[in-house]
Amino acid sequence: MQKNTTHDLTVAAMLSAVAFILMFIEFPLPMLIPSFVKMDFSDLPALLGAFALGPVYGVVISFMKNLLHILIKGTSTACVGELCNFMLGAVFSALAGYIYKHHKSRKSAIIGAVAGAVAMAVFSVPSNYFITYPAYVQFYHLPLEAILGMYQAILPSADSLIKCLVIFNMPFTLVKGLLDALLCMLIYKPLSPILHGRK
Repeated sequence: MQKNTTHDLTVAAMLSAVAFILMFIEFPLPMLIPSFVKMDFSDLPALLGAFALGPVYGVVISFMKNLLHILIKGTSTACVGELCNFMLGAVFSALAGYIYKHHKSRKSAIIGAVAGAVAMAVFSVPSNYFITYPAYVQFYHLPLEAILGMYQAILPSADSLIKCLVIFNMPFTLVKGLLDALLCMLIYKPLSPILHGRK
């Protein structure tokens, strides 16, 4: 039991470090969504951890990557951006890991990952509406009208924040989660000996 716990903690620490590094590998998709919203794959290690170690570890990895980000890079939103990143990643990995834990098969892994991506996408709307975007207005001194203008440059009819979040951010977050899920399915088996401590 002690050996298994030590191994799980070691793998979780490793995946947290990888997730932290992946946060820096981000890129905008300005034709699809305003450039301040960037694509990255930092939720992938949490999904791997949730499948290999359990849903709690997925949440822990999501937390640790954001804690490392705050401690090493710092925060410009009084930790609000990192809080929302953690919450979305936690919803994604926890639900996927929970579904997989109760019936370990490739099919349930796929179902869990897709369900997690959908849940993360839906949750992105209230989390951005009530937390993230008000923080942008407060800490970046960026008027809400200016933020809406960035969306309207792509779609002029996006004239309210909730409409912007539903039309742009929710599908974007869903695609991001589905890409993480696809990558997870491709690399999970080759990484399985490391994740599970098997030779």
